[in-house]
Amino acid sequence: MNLMQEIGRLVAHAARPAEPGDPAPAGEVELGYEARYLRRRSLDLADGRSLLVDLPEPVSLRDGDRLVLAGGGQIAVRAAPEPLAEIAAEGARLARLAWHVGNRHTPAQVLEGRLRVQRDHVLEDMLARLGAAVVHVEAPFEPEGGAYGHGRTHGHSHSHDPHANPNAHIPHRHDPV
Repeated sequence: MNLMQEIGRLVAHAARPAEPGDPAPAGEVELGYEARYLRRRSLDLADGRSLLVDLPEPVSLRDGDRLVLAGGGQIAVRAAPEPLAEIAAEGARLARLAWHVGNRHTPAQVLEGRLRVQRDHVLEDMLARLGAAVVHVEAPFEPEGGAYGHGRTHGHSHSHDPHANPNAHIPHRHDPV
């Protein structure tokens, strides 16, 4: 037993997507988009316990992912609601708006007939001028990953080594469509 376990603190040294048949989690932590990119941090669980996350490399966590506890068990990660702008338009106009958002390297969540982005009055004004209906919402933010990674646009994966696994670049989907 290490010192952290002796003083009653939980420690996680690994992260992974949730899988069918996973046991019930030993706890939950709710984090916003920016807070779900982490390597080493102390977190407060929903039940008040403290968790030390000490991962070998930074990871981008999505809603439902699991932090694996050193002594066994898992902590479920939940995406916290946060202030977002929802951008709506029809057909080709929405595609054009998505192009402008992507051209600015802005993380965006793609939903049926609309996009969600973090609030930015300059971007929102530009999109409204291009014909978007813009409304403010409070919702979990789960933007698309980059072409070579998931969750963030800088190639992160859940500890996949492309040299060890030639298919590591093929993303897995663990969120409902």
